[in-house]
Amino acid sequence: MGNALVKKLHALDYHLICVSRAKGKAIEELMNKAEKIDFIPFDLSNVEQMNSLIDSIFAKIDRQGIKSVHLINNAGTLSPMKPIDRCETEEIITSMNVNLMAPMLLTSRFIQEAENLNCDKRVINISSGAGSNPVFGWSCYGAAKAGVNMMSQIASLEQLQLNQVHPVQVVSFAPGIIDTDMQAQIRSSNRKDFAQVDRFIDYKEEGKLLSPEVVASVVAELLTSTSFPNGELVSVSDYL
Repeated sequence: MGNALVKKLHALDYHLICVSRAKGKAIEELMNKAEKIDFIPFDLSNVEQMNSLIDSIFAKIDRQGIKSVHLINNAGTLSPMKPIDRCETEEIITSMNVNLMAPMLLTSRFIQEAENLNCDKRVINISSGAGSNPVFGWSCYGAAKAGVNMMSQIASLEQLQLNQVHPVQVVSFAPGIIDTDMQAQIRSSNRKDFAQVDRFIDYKEEGKLLSPEVVASVVAELLTSTSFPNGELVSVSDYL
């Protein structure tokens, strides 16, 4: 998903500032032959250093000539994928840091840094249907995504009331079931840990998985649309 987003948004002439533990293939290729792309290596489970990360990101932004600034919180982890009573303490903490704390902290600091920018400002928090529907073995992931949904709605509400001129618009976006490494991880799960593994195997075998490129195109549409669904919980199915 990250690689597809990088390719799609770079093709639309965005200046990309990419954050992840390691460069993806798309980032590597574009940095070797193109401008308007920066990479900051960072492990998003390291939430104590989040302020330093935001400082590094905004140091690369030209505040004078900026026309729009957008944040996409795409990183996520399914682990630990097992019943809550079999989850280790450190596994739970890491999951919540990556899936909930990181997008909350990034959204918070993004709004602070962008407050006085007179331009289009949008945040897309990548969520999941698991944030609304209980799934056996996904207690950490589902709880985090439910938190992302509510945080997005509240942040939007606050901005509409506090920043009347140039509010940051925030949406929580469920990308559907995408044909990525995360899906491969799901299909390889132990049935004792994840009761619906056969269902996800069927999705793959029956060709029901969306391509990352299709979902990336929808995200790009959200970033450029004049009817941004501010404060809403939306799904990729709303746009296909």
